[in-house]
Amino acid sequence: METPSHLLRLVLSCRKITAQVTLPRTETIVAMASSSEQEFVAQQRTRLGRFPRSRSEWDARVAARIGEKLGLRLKEAGVSAVQIDLAEELSRPPHYRRSLASLFGSIQRAGVHVAGAEKLQWP
Repeated sequence: METPSHLLRLVLSCRKITAQVTLPRTETIVAMASSSEQEFVAQQRTRLGRFPRSRSEWDARVAARIGEKLGLRLKEAGVSAVQIDLAEELSRPPHYRRSLASLFGSIQRAGVHVAGAEKLQWP
């Protein structure tokens, strides 16, 4: 399979996760999904009030749902494959990489190939 022309970029923090697909030449965003969207607001509020607090306000289930949404948006935009920055993904802490496995899996289940995801080892 030839290298996809779209790049999947992830912005992670303890509060939110944002996944965006861009065209590398122009940095134009083709599709985007984030845990700050309306669907996740109620869930975030309940996590804020929880004690003891977790280190992250998003988990593998939220990441999977974001992957589903991004996959559907990519299909609507006519994108069938995306590329990840393998070095960047391998540099992430293990507790983030575990959750991202579900995000990449959800995108692939939506019918969009994620090039480079097969090279990652999930701890």
